[in-house]
Amino acid sequence: MTVAIEKPALSSAAAKFLQKEHKLLIDGRWVAAKSGETFPVEDPATEETIAHVPGGDKADIDLAVAAARRAFETGPWSRISPGERSKIVWRLGDLLERYGDELAELEALDNGKPVTNARRGDVEGSIDMFHYMAGWATRLNGETIQVSSPGNWHAYTVREPVGVVGQIIPWNFPLMMAAWKLAPALAAGCTIVLKPAEQTPLTALRLGELVQEAGVPDGVVNIVTGFGETAGAALAEHPDVDKIAFTGSTEVGRLIVKASAGNLKRVSLELGGKSPAIVFPDADLDLAIVGTAAAIFYNQGQCCTAGSRLFAHKSVYDRIVSGVVEEAGKLKVGHGLDPTVNLGPLVSKEQHERVTGYIQAGHGEGAEVVVGGKTGNGHGYFVEPTVLAKTNRDMRVVREEIFGPVVCVQSFDDEDLDSVAKFANDTEYGLQASVWTRNLKVAHMMARKIKAGTICINTHNYGDPAWPFGGYKQSGWGREMGKEVMEHYTETKSVAARL
Repeated sequence: MTVAIEKPALSSAAAKFLQKEHKLLIDGRWVAAKSGETFPVEDPATEETIAHVPGGDKADIDLAVAAARRAFETGPWSRISPGERSKIVWRLGDLLERYGDELAELEALDNGKPVTNARRGDVEGSIDMFHYMAGWATRLNGETIQVSSPGNWHAYTVREPVGVVGQIIPWNFPLMMAAWKLAPALAAGCTIVLKPAEQTPLTALRLGELVQEAGVPDGVVNIVTGFGETAGAALAEHPDVDKIAFTGSTEVGRLIVKASAGNLKRVSLELGGKSPAIVFPDADLDLAIVGTAAAIFYNQGQCCTAGSRLFAHKSVYDRIVSGVVEEAGKLKVGHGLDPTVNLGPLVSKEQHERVTGYIQAGHGEGAEVVVGGKTGNGHGYFVEPTVLAKTNRDMRVVREEIFGPVVCVQSFDDEDLDSVAKFANDTEYGLQASVWTRNLKVAHMMARKIKAGTICINTHNYGDPAWPFGGYKQSGWGREMGKEVMEHYTETKSVAARL
């Protein structure tokens, strides 16, 4: 694989941001880490250091949590009206729109993803999230309850913010995951300590500047950059944090749960996936080929919903495989800042070694590498889009989450929907699945039978701020987006008055 990694020029706004001395946002002030430590931020397409950010740890988390607690208990945020809260959250969406091009560049440079995808997907999705969630600030209502107890009673419920929230976000969609978590928490009236992934801290820091520009009071949003084993662990176990929201790997999710046990803080988790894409013989094959290829190659396969297990009926198997291979060949690989590129590098050396290791393991276990499998011939963490055929559930590449542009294709010949669903459900994960068919009965019956939190019909990797998102089994607890996410950031208080 030959990769053109010539780095296009940054806009003056993005370049100016990179040149700053980056600091932590705590209680409305930008401060250095207490230790004075910093760590480098890398461009994964060139392996060059592009910035340094503070190495926050437990001491900084303690300060950030204390600031969030003050802001929640005694600051103006606890007294502001729902209407004013709504305006501030909406304003944040407007600011993301104003600075969208700059944010897309920073995301592409920091994460490696194509800048066109970052602008259309990550930035636009973040704008939509803030605008959608702004409406919930004025809709968090309780209800009157008709009780049956003897006597005359007035019983009702109210919804109150849960309190101080720790939010730990991943590196695959850094800006959008920050929006997914900040927007509902702010709408509910919570205060926040946000810990971005150490690989991709830049857009979180830029978002912190926009939080201040939007008029969010000091201490309501605090941002601490640092490593998971230090800053992340300290946040998860902190006794004065009321809730943790985490998106990341299932392995780290288990550690979050253990760390949260000290004060039994509330926990929501959006974790890994091994999503099936199932193509029935009556599917629109042109649509299915393009759709299942995008399901695995979008964002370099670094999606928790990636369609990494492709099941094709034996009558269309050859057509699907050849079609996905053809789609892979159309992808231009290169630096994410190049607007003509549609497949960038993986995020880090560690991730590159993980993905190439899985490809080698799959080949060693008997999988056929139909296309791809190679890495770049120079700097950068590039991996070709890869199709593995002749795979089976005993292979690690089929059982375990790869998190790269690698799809495992299997055929099926059973027309019984229960049997097909058994293939799809043969995993410890249950985040998303897609069904490709023209038969509406088959589509909706399969949607019932597949054990996953989100089901897509004739599409994959679907998302919308109003559409609840989350998983079954080891793909997590709870839901992001939609009205369901507000359950995570509010408590229901019941009141009964003897009249």
